[in-house]
Amino acid sequence: MNSLQSSAGLVALIAAAIAVLALVAVVVALRRLSSLRRDQKLVIGTGERDITAHAADLERQFVALHDHLIDIATRLDGRVEAAERRLDGAISHRAVVRYDAYNELAGHQSVSIALLDAHRSGVVISSIQHRDQTRFYVRQVERGKGTVELSPEEQQAVDGAIAGELLDMAESV
Repeated sequence: MNSLQSSAGLVALIAAAIAVLALVAVVVALRRLSSLRRDQKLVIGTGERDITAHAADLERQFVALHDHLIDIATRLDGRVEAAERRLDGAISHRAVVRYDAYNELAGHQSVSIALLDAHRSGVVISSIQHRDQTRFYVRQVERGKGTVELSPEEQQAVDGAIAGELLDMAESV
């Protein structure tokens, strides 16, 4: 016990306490280093390479992915444009006008049908009904106007198709 009260014993006791604290600090540092290495393996894998090589590899992969996405987007744009061109030629506006062509009391048996695309071009089909005969007429329409003069009912069908209406002369008379 005398040796602990002497200055040499006291220095030895302090040195032992510092050694224990240093040992605890080393154990904590080793555990943190082990955790850091485990996290690093998750990020860069188990191979022998450093973080800069991994970052450069990630950059190359992102550039390749970006180029691939640009290629896909370009191809999709081309497909969408082709589909839009086809749809522009499809019938998108139509109207029917029913009327009595000869002012008879047989009912509104005559009809004009306008079938137009997105450019307001297409055809007007007219069926004129009489007691003993039926006549069909087909007239071409370009940008909302007939290539030949349209009857008032045919023009009304074209105007109704452009406006998006279903017309019936019986109701409008």
